Amino acid sequence: MGKTVRQAARATAQLGRAAVLAFGSIIFITVLLFTAVATLAVVGAGLLPETVLLVRRFAGAKRRQVDEWTGREIPEAYQRVEGPLRRRLRTAVRDPGTFNDLRWMVAHYAYGFLVVLALPLWPAGLVVDGVRQGVLGRPPLVLPLISRLADLDAAWSTALLKPSPKALLAERVEELTETRAGAVAAHEAELRRIEQDLQEGTQARLVSLSMRIGIAKRAYERDPDAARELLDDAQDQAEEALTELRHVVRGIHPPILTDRGLVGAARALAASSGLDVTMDVDGLEDGAHSGVRAPAAIEAAAYFVLAEALTNAGKHSGSERAAVRLARTPTGLSVGVRDEGRGGADEAAGSGLLGIRRRVAALDGTVRLTSPVGGPTVIEVDLPYAW
Repeated sequence: MGKTVRQAARATAQLGRAAVLAFGSIIFITVLLFTAVATLAVVGAGLLPETVLLVRRFAGAKRRQVDEWTGREIPEAYQRVEGPLRRRLRTAVRDPGTFNDLRWMVAHYAYGFLVVLALPLWPAGLVVDGVRQGVLGRPPLVLPLISRLADLDAAWSTALLKPSPKALLAERVEELTETRAGAVAAHEAELRRIEQDLQEGTQARLVSLSMRIGIAKRAYERDPDAARELLDDAQDQAEEALTELRHVVRGIHPPILTDRGLVGAARALAASSGLDVTMDVDGLEDGAHSGVRAPAAIEAAAYFVLAEALTNAGKHSGSERAAVRLARTPTGLSVGVRDEGRGGADEAAGSGLLGIRRRVAALDGTVRLTSPVGGPTVIEVDLPYAW
């Protein structure tokens, strides 16, 4: 009997919160009417976007209530109301989520007060179910109806607040627009870095190499020993230029990925990082031709994440140890890097974290960063791919 009473009390509290929200919605209808009149008069057109945002808050509160009761989240799919007034008005009016929220609000005026039906069930339920369970040993009959009322409220709210396919498509288009912009920005930054490396490094060395060869040619007849020294220097310059070119090429697509595969490349990164790195590999094999491999773009992104994360750990964490995890998942590739350093990693500090996020977002992946002050710092990346 105690469990039945507790469940009924929880359901009653849920219905009570729904009634409070419905009562707030009824008060809010006055604001909606005022906004509509003011908008028609062109005097208060700026109120419409703010009213829509307020409606979204009411709907968001209802989504949280349903989530608490059912354990199932109702997704949101809104277009962002921002920019100039004309754009804000157009977004507020055309967003499919606005119609969904208004439809729910109107319907909620009717079913939001189901608690009125629940309250009379309590005295009858305590008597009837007390006798049925306490005396007859039979299951309760009346008090579970309160939970069913709460389930009904949650089911109706889910049906009304669930985004339409059109809203989900609009949100997806907006998300892809953002990730495309991030990918373009990351690509431009990478091109600038390559150009700078070529101009300040390789190009300068090649110019110096050409000058040394020219001087050596002119000095060869009168001073062969000096010419040989100049040619030796030129050879050193050529080797340094080749080293820098290899470095630039590795930044575009590391050849080691082709030669040794992702796991082998990750082990090479760990060995050259200067840290004591432990490797955990799940579902992946060493070697470039062992088993089924992810696409080159996925492997290159994973390699970039590992390189940036290990570089940051070596430079900023203050720790001598790090842990790397590579795992094949049913939906793609998972990459994780953890260090036990001082923590406090900040994307705005130019530590390469923003570059990681942009590169991963371009592949529709996700990045999770946890770095409290005092550590540890954990970077977890999921790169979607159908194996």
